Amino acid sequence: MDDTYEVLAVRFATRETVASQVYLNYHVYGEPDRPLRMDYYFWVLRNEKRTIVVDTGFTPEVGAQRGRTITCPVPEALSRIGVDPVSVDRLVITHAHYDHTGNVDLFPHAEILISAKELDFWTGPYAERVQFGHSAEFPDIADLVKADEQGRVTRLPKRYDLAPGIELREVGGHTPGQLIALVRTDSGTVVLASDALHYYEELERDRPFVVVADLAAMYRGFDELATLAAAPDTTLLAGHDPLVLDRFEPVEDGFAVRVSPGTERKQV
Repeated sequence: MDDTYEVLAVRFATRETVASQVYLNYHVYGEPDRPLRMDYYFWVLRNEKRTIVVDTGFTPEVGAQRGRTITCPVPEALSRIGVDPVSVDRLVITHAHYDHTGNVDLFPHAEILISAKELDFWTGPYAERVQFGHSAEFPDIADLVKADEQGRVTRLPKRYDLAPGIELREVGGHTPGQLIALVRTDSGTVVLASDALHYYEELERDRPFVVVADLAAMYRGFDELATLAAAPDTTLLAGHDPLVLDRFEPVEDGFAVRVSPGTERKQV
């Protein structure tokens, strides 16, 4: 069907960290620090008619600079799941942080969809201030600007119907124009949270992530995600949680998973 999709979450990198480096003001919870793993994903939405890539990861060079371990470089990961980036005609950028905007040059013919608020912020006067700028790679922002000048960027409003069965929503919080996607599958709806929800624990324990542009908006985003996830036949897909690889059906030796409400294995 033209309005249902296979949803793939593809892990391309990882790092070991601790809770105090992940959760905002972790000390207020009165808990000892603990180790956490952070995984890095991009996503593919496809059916017989179209293939849409959501976010583009980062390059090995950027990973090395930032102490991230590449598990499968993005170009190789795309090849392993049968996606030719040259033939992709739509690319969604959920937000402009470094781990979501590298490799844009792999998609020379794609229409790039990004929140207008997001792109305006990252090309505006505050983007390079340290508390914002440390999360971005400005050569990546320059690539987005170049694509915009070529007429390949679509600046999105608060809500946007990307294709039959796919709705994009701006929730903000983590960044000014953070997007989520609602994607229809054969067994229900996948709420692709990207970095509106790095870890399931953020929502389950009401704990904001350490990088935040607007804390109230981040909390509102949690509330919206909780409401969406409570609907029948709906599953929530977190943006960086290693549990993603455990909850869903593995493909290609487990470096990627097929996300579906019908096969989700929730933790108890």
